[in-house]
Amino acid sequence: MITYIYWGFVFAIAVVAIWFFAAKLDQWKGALISAAVILLIGWAAYFFYFQQLFVKRWGGVMSIAVPDGQFHITATWKDDNLWIENYDPETNECIFTEYSRGNLLEGRVTIKNCNPLMPGANQGAGSLGGGAP
Repeated sequence: MITYIYWGFVFAIAVVAIWFFAAKLDQWKGALISAAVILLIGWAAYFFYFQQLFVKRWGGVMSIAVPDGQFHITATWKDDNLWIENYDPETNECIFTEYSRGNLLEGRVTIKNCNPLMPGANQGAGSLGGGAP
């Protein structure tokens, strides 16, 4: 919800700029340029600063796709950065990927021979919850 409020605010400022320059000063070129600059600054501020803050602190909106061939395991926040853990069965690796503000300085950690989703890994003579005593 906060994301929609933010964009409503940015568009309202752009409309006010258009109204001020076009209606009051009769400067259509200045109105369109100022609106474009306001929208560009609003987009940059959202992408490089506000997006993850909104999602983490105020229930904003954000989408991340799991790469093809991988399985999603978990996600967690470290400060204001989102860490996603996926499993790649082809390479048998767990991959932690950091999504930082504006996708700058993102980290990546790979754990080899991870096997988190190996079918039957917990089955056997000593496993819990199955078989006769």
